[in-house]
Amino acid sequence: MAETARRSLAEAAARLAEVSPTARLDAELLMAHAMGCTREALLLGRLDDAVSEDFVALVERRLRHEPVAYITGSRAFWTIELATAPGVLVPRADSESLIEAAVAHFAGTAGPRSVLDLGTGSGALLLAALDEWPEAVGVGIDASEAALTIARANAERLGVGGRARFMEGGWAGDGARHDLILCNPPYIGTDEPLPREVVEWEPASALFAGRDGLDDYRTIAPLLGRQIAPGGVACIEIGSTQAGAVSALFEAEGLSVNVRNDLAGLPRCVVAG
Repeated sequence: MAETARRSLAEAAARLAEVSPTARLDAELLMAHAMGCTREALLLGRLDDAVSEDFVALVERRLRHEPVAYITGSRAFWTIELATAPGVLVPRADSESLIEAAVAHFAGTAGPRSVLDLGTGSGALLLAALDEWPEAVGVGIDASEAALTIARANAERLGVGGRARFMEGGWAGDGARHDLILCNPPYIGTDEPLPREVVEWEPASALFAGRDGLDDYRTIAPLLGRQIAPGGVACIEIGSTQAGAVSALFEAEGLSVNVRNDLAGLPRCVVAG
């Protein structure tokens, strides 16, 4: 009798527990990918199907600490699904805190007309914002051409290529002012421990920012005010221990600052304007 998805999932989850705190979820995502369906479809109606031959190979890749998003080539973020690949930071749920902060800022208004995403990576923040506000246009900036290639492809696949422009650059932006600025800079200290799936697979340039993790904030702070349009706001991701230090950097440049927590209750987003 052919092995069923249900049984294989249990066996894979037990093996993946050695390398992942989300072993069952990882196994389900890999199984769904191997079967060419969504995780929801797998769980609701395909657990008794025969296992795809590809599943074992996918599990072996995960056992080598390769991120699930690189194995499947996609990651859900906010209301969209993004293509991902090695060389580009994997979008994380923590970063959705920036979109939540922006939604709160623009509540009761027509929303931002212009969005700037500094360090756009896969385009996650910019494209989530454009999906949230269908009348907005935006610019994504990154120093990595590999990231920009993926971001452009994501914009086209999501049907917003005509509203999103991507360009190579840094924290100084594109020379214009924007209603909403989103930014997830590197903020990991060079000596901080990280899971193997992060440090061995994801780009160091998108992770590390000096010994204290604050180098990029020091560069961003004096550049930010001139990029925010009147009535606009900047939502910037921070490490969970960095709220005080990052807030002080922006306040020293004359910006008003407040801090929002993520779903785990940890400080995650500095809102500056």
